[in-house]
Amino acid sequence: MTGNGLRTFALLAALTAFFVGCGALIGGTQGALIAFALAAMMNVFAYWNADKIVLRMHNAREITPDEADPHLLRFGQDTADLAQRAGMPAPRIYIIHSDQPNAFATGRNPQNGAVAATTGLLQMLNREEVRGVMAHELAHVRHRDTLTMTVTATLAGAIGMLANFAMFSAMFGGGSSSERNGNALGAILVAFLAPMAAGLVQMAISRTREYEADKGGAEICGNPLALASALEKIEQRARGTINEAAERNPATAHMFIINPLNGLGKDNLFSTHPSTANRIARLHEMARAFGDGAQPVNDDDGPWGSRRPSTQPKRDFGGPWG
Repeated sequence: MTGNGLRTFALLAALTAFFVGCGALIGGTQGALIAFALAAMMNVFAYWNADKIVLRMHNAREITPDEADPHLLRFGQDTADLAQRAGMPAPRIYIIHSDQPNAFATGRNPQNGAVAATTGLLQMLNREEVRGVMAHELAHVRHRDTLTMTVTATLAGAIGMLANFAMFSAMFGGGSSSERNGNALGAILVAFLAPMAAGLVQMAISRTREYEADKGGAEICGNPLALASALEKIEQRARGTINEAAERNPATAHMFIINPLNGLGKDNLFSTHPSTANRIARLHEMARAFGDGAQPVNDDDGPWGSRRPSTQPKRDFGGPWG
């Protein structure tokens, strides 16, 4: 397991333990057992159904090999080609009708992976940049980030539910006066601290995985500068374009390549994504280290330009794709 994988596992384990601890604080041993059972059931449900739920939330439409629109067909073919370069099964490919340029990946494993891009993304970026974005999303699927974030989001949501229950218990719980006072204190602590802790852990995992997916995506497409150029353009446009589906479902914001909810550009505990400037800087460092394999992006190509994808062989950047 990589260092990133170990850190993620430790964070997930801590979040699960915190969830069970919240149950114990509210209801003692019985509360801990109920919390553990609830977490297990929610995670099983999320494991099998989260991808379908997320895609439905964003009204995603699957692109198939018999797609009538030639541009969408080429988009699907390019994405499948990138999956082949990455040595992984071709994912299901979806399009989302939204003016905001963005993309995300979902699915419990590479065999059941799915990637989605907005119409705004395809209209704004050229072909090399789109390939860079989809390579980033394929890296998420390959690293199983989508499953990790689904489980984290599920546990975070469950902790929030426990917090609401804790407040209800503190206000209307029965028992003796001393028992009510003890339950009330525990409930208040859970109600205020649990959602905060869950959110911080979820955000920490999200920022870590984005850097790793940028690196993996650059390795897959073979051109870090294409992904860097795409991130810069998406960041600029996403700031002023509302993604209505994401606003209705903010729990899915961490799945997108750029935060669809706001344009904050700083690394902090309250942002689900790292600074886009930091991500671009790291990609430029990769390009400088392997300059002969990184081609500058020509904006003259325009959105979905006619320039063919890079024929450079996939570079070995020392990561899992090497």
